[in-house]
Amino acid sequence: MWVRHRGLEAVLVHHRWVFVCLFLLPLSILFDVYYQLRAWAVWRLHSAPRQHAQRVRHIQAQVREWKNEGSKRYMCTGRPGWLTVSLRVGKYKKIHKNIMINLMDVLEVDSERQVVRVEPLVTMGQLTAHLNPMGWTIPVVPELDDLTVGGLIMGTGIESSSHIYGLFQHTCVAYELVLADGSLVRCSPTENSDLFYAVPWSCGTLGFLVAAEIKMIPAKKYIKIHYEPVRGLQKICEKFTEESKKKENSFVEGLVYSLEEAVIMTGVLTDEAEQSKINRIGNYYKPWFFKHVEKYLKADRTGIEYIPSRHYYHRHTRSIFWELQDIIPFGNNPVFRYLFGWMVPPKISLLKLTQGEAIRKLYEQHHVVQDMLVPMKSLEKSIQTFHVDLHVYPLWLCPFILPNNPGMVHPKGDEAELYVDIGAYGEPKRKQFEARASMRQMEKFVRSVHGFQMLYADCYMTREEFWDMFDGSLYHKLREQMNCKDAFPEVYDKICKAARH
Repeated sequence: MWVRHRGLEAVLVHHRWVFVCLFLLPLSILFDVYYQLRAWAVWRLHSAPRQHAQRVRHIQAQVREWKNEGSKRYMCTGRPGWLTVSLRVGKYKKIHKNIMINLMDVLEVDSERQVVRVEPLVTMGQLTAHLNPMGWTIPVVPELDDLTVGGLIMGTGIESSSHIYGLFQHTCVAYELVLADGSLVRCSPTENSDLFYAVPWSCGTLGFLVAAEIKMIPAKKYIKIHYEPVRGLQKICEKFTEESKKKENSFVEGLVYSLEEAVIMTGVLTDEAEQSKINRIGNYYKPWFFKHVEKYLKADRTGIEYIPSRHYYHRHTRSIFWELQDIIPFGNNPVFRYLFGWMVPPKISLLKLTQGEAIRKLYEQHHVVQDMLVPMKSLEKSIQTFHVDLHVYPLWLCPFILPNNPGMVHPKGDEAELYVDIGAYGEPKRKQFEARASMRQMEKFVRSVHGFQMLYADCYMTREEFWDMFDGSLYHKLREQMNCKDAFPEVYDKICKAARH
């Protein structure tokens, strides 16, 4: 046991930076260059709209072939599990019928309707790079470059503008899906509305997403950010709640560095900036954003900066929030940043592909990546619970408005309610931390305050507990109506550890 947990496997985990720096960083650059050139060529040649219909017909043909074979196995997307940003390893792909879906292009930018139509594998980095030069952006830009539109719809997505616009799904105006019978349908709040509201959080268990229409808003050059250190848990929660309720704040975010210390950030969109206060935080040689923010806490001073919009949207990408410090401990060192920072970050997908079973198990037991969505009124109690059960810092605070729409996730009452996403990423410092027991305790607390757990993360709930957390009434009704039970696994069976094969 000592050799297993303190010997070679521990060395592989704690000195993984050697392999990451020598192999994964250069490989990540090649991946990025390839996809950027591909996206540019597709857009210049206007080939995406022409090829889209053909690709969708190919997906329909695969589904019909599955039916002709006797519908013996569940279907799932053929995208390899290691390519997803989720740290979970989906073993179901080895036993289910894989439907190949090669849909990764921006299809149309409709300036009159202020809508962009995209395929599901379009990433956030790709979308902002495409829209920003045209003077547009989307209302909610979930943080990491490699997050895909399909993942953010079928799972969920959030950003510091969500206190105004809601979750990523709430900025979508229509979806197009291939259903279990091979038919292609479009759904919106006025067309097949039940399906439109049931798709988010369904994790691909109602049909295959082939396109989505997302609202656009005019982009501006800069985000004017105000940093304010706050001490004392009660004051942190009061200040964060107060700023989250202000619609004049385009962005609200909190980084909690200890139980009693945080920096609350608010931002507004602007085209004007004081040149001396412009901070191009996205440049490779700049300090990681969470370390930059911490300086205001240590100096106990407020501050104002102007960050270029696209740099702001992806401000946590280079350090994968603060996960990269566990992989490359010296990654924020100025020497490393200036010499090799242009290659950072390594692709999360490549980290997954090369981690091996030993490292994966150690990470599962000694590492936490969780986002819990709780009512804002429960924020103070929630942070205390995170402190006791996990003791992981920093914590990410991101407010969002949750409308009372049908579907798996909505407030307990009849009115829209202000919620907050609490993100915990890193190695728990709580003594005797045990992943399953600790997370079950966290999940129980989140259910008690009518909160929700993001489904990309490890989930330890029983089926009854899961459907106590989420409203499955519309979801189960549609699975029955659309004959999904023989075509796709239930969402619980796809994501929960207690059910996975």
